[in-house]
Amino acid sequence: MDWFVTIKRYYDMGIYKKDPKDPLYVGKFCEFGKIALEQYQAITGVEYPSK
Repeated sequence: MDWFVTIKRYYDMGIYKKDPKDPLYVGKFCEFGKIALEQYQAITGVEYPSK
């Protein structure tokens, strides 16, 4: 499965969000190792927030 393509599609559809408080936060996929930080930026247009 190509996680990047799937997550990008759902983000573009408005399902996944870039708000860390949202349960459908795109950053969760970085935390779970499914996409790289660079891919997060490609999907959302912003850098992954550092903790």
